Formats: sequence, C-alpha cells, structure tokens
Amino acid sequence: MNDPRIEKLARVLVQYSVAVRKDDLVVISASPTATPLVAAAYKEVLLAGGHPWVRMTPDVCGELFFKHAREHQLRFLNPLDKQIIEKADVTMGFWAGENTKALSRVDPARQAVASQARAPLMKKHMKRASLPKNDPKRLRWTGTVFPNQAAAQDAQMSLADYENFVFHGGKLDKRDPVAEWRRLGERQQRLADRLEKGREMHITAPNGTDIRFGIDGRKWINCDGHENFPDGEVFTGPIENATEGVVQYSFPAVHGGREVNGVRLVFKAGKVVEASADSNEEFLFQMLDQDKGARVLGELALGTNYSIREYSKNTLFDEKIGGTFHAAVGAAYPESGGRNQSGLHWDMVCDLRKGGIVKVDGKVISRNGRFADAKWPK
Repeated sequence: MNDPRIEKLARVLVQYSVAVRKDDLVVISASPTATPLVAAAYKEVLLAGGHPWVRMTPDVCGELFFKHAREHQLRFLNPLDKQIIEKADVTMGFWAGENTKALSRVDPARQAVASQARAPLMKKHMKRASLPKNDPKRLRWTGTVFPNQAAAQDAQMSLADYENFVFHGGKLDKRDPVAEWRRLGERQQRLADRLEKGREMHITAPNGTDIRFGIDGRKWINCDGHENFPDGEVFTGPIENATEGVVQYSFPAVHGGREVNGVRLVFKAGKVVEASADSNEEFLFQMLDQDKGARVLGELALGTNYSIREYSKNTLFDEKIGGTFHAAVGAAYPESGGRNQSGLHWDMVCDLRKGGIVKVDGKVISRNGRFADAKWPK
C-alpha cells in the first residue's frame, strides 16, 4: 500500500510547483526505485489535462556507461536529450538511486569529459527556464527525492525516519502544504528585496570562512517550491570577478556520485586560485579544471527552510537548511543576472548556525543562522 504522502507530494508538484496545464508535454524522468511517485505524478498530469511521458533509466546504466564508454561516446551529445529540452513544456525529475556510491571508483577525468559534453544542454535548460513566467516558451521544471534505502543510509536514518525527514522538509505534514509554501515565499521575497539593494555580502564563520561577494545589480531569486522540492532559499549570481577570500565548507560536497570532505577554496578576483580537500581531492581538481568557467562562482544562496535541520548528504536538502549558505562553482542561472558558463554546477554548503555572521554593506542581516528581521524566514 502506498504512503498517502506520496500522492500528496505528486499533487503539490503537478498543481503548484510546475502548474501543469491542458496539453502540456510533461517529461517525467526517474529510476525504477521511484515508481510509486512516477505513477502518482503520471495520474496527476492526466487529471490536469497534460500529456505525460516517462523516461525510466535503471541505475546500472550509469555504471555501465562510465565503465565501457569510449572517448567519442563520452563526448556524445544525444540529440534526443536536446529535443526534450527544446520541446517539453515541463520536466520532472525524481531521484532515487539504489546505490549513491555507485560511481565512486569512476575515473574523475571521464566524468569531467561527460560533464563538459552536456554543457550545451545545461545552457539551453537554464535559458528556457529563465524566460518570463508568462512566456509560453518558458520551461517549467521540478526535481525531488523519492525516499529510499540508499538515501536513508547516507543520512544515517532508518527508512521510516528518512521518509518523515523528507516529507517534513516539503511541508507535506501540514494540512495545506501549498499555503505553507506561499507564506514562506512571502517572507523570502522580503529578504530578496532587501538583498537586491546591497552591493557586497560578507560572510564569516568560526571554521575560517571569511569571504566577500560582489552582488551589486544582481537579482535575488525567491525559491519557494516551484523548482527544487523541497525548496527554501534565495539565490543570486554573484559578480564574476568580485569574489574574494576563503570558504571552508562544513559538510561533505557531493557530486557525480563522489563525496569530497573538507573542501576549502580560496578566491581571488572571482576565481578559485587554491583548492584543497581532506578526501577525493583529485576529483575536486578534475571538476574545477574541466573548463574555464568551473573555477568561478555561478550561484550564491542563503538557506531559509527551518523545517530542515539535519545534514543528509543530499544537496537538495542540505543547501536549504535554515541558517546555512551555499555557493556553486560553475554555471550561473541567467535569471539572476549571472553570466558564468560551464559544464559544472556544484553546490557546496557552509553551516552558519554556530557563530556565523552575514553582512550586507557592513550591516549584519544574519547571526548564528537567524535573520535579523522578524519578517524574513524563521
């Protein structure tokens, strides 16, 4: 018997997050592990009058690809993937790998080649997603995690506890989750409006983080459950040549099936000039060196979802933790005003809940992970 919260999640995603309309072409991508959510979303798309199309890919295909693909195959850009990005009205991705460490022994150089090959797809996706909301060519998209044993194991939880963690983070334990997301969206918008008046953000933390970002003229985006789900952040594309200082990330940075611990980055004139890690350092170097944009920040964000409190080794949740900030090396989202382009977009999270301070133009807006204004997220 399916958990009724899965059907509730599907309704929120289809009706609120991407607001499926009559005759929308909706592409649902997932692994077989997420079948219950795929089925629930498929039904909701039909009820909304859309045309659902499912792409179900067994996890083992990714392992086989990196094990056996030759150079020309690693560099191949599938025209069918391009057609999806160009033709779909809505894309929905449900992540539920059976083994989150399946790619841990893949040569990072091979992953970098494949990542770079897909850069045009990322660029096309970001361009369509950044179009005005009333533009019929705009791509609406959403992605979420389907609770599964592998993710629960990473988070060091039982499956039942992890399910509660996931659904609580998405406010699905509330009577009216959509109303909850709209309320958070109102608070986040007030914060975003304040940040758009700033010229520089300065973040410090007891772990050695002391970093400044140029934000003058950049737009702050209010993420309130329409794309990543669960959501809960405000982000921008920092000025490409204005990041200065050092950041020591609190949580392991996870990307492409690899977990990199103790990441420390030093920025000068907007570019990573020093990088180190306590584990998988070579993978970090390979990702940062894959193209000229990979050492420049494409995103700066503040986590605002105080329903998420625990680190789970899943960036979707970890970057939303209320009282954290995250920054992504690589591609920027055009709607933020960011211009950096890359085949990489790697979010890394820093915890500010014990001594962290965020200042905008010298004024403290957050201390110890809590915002200074009671009308902002809390």
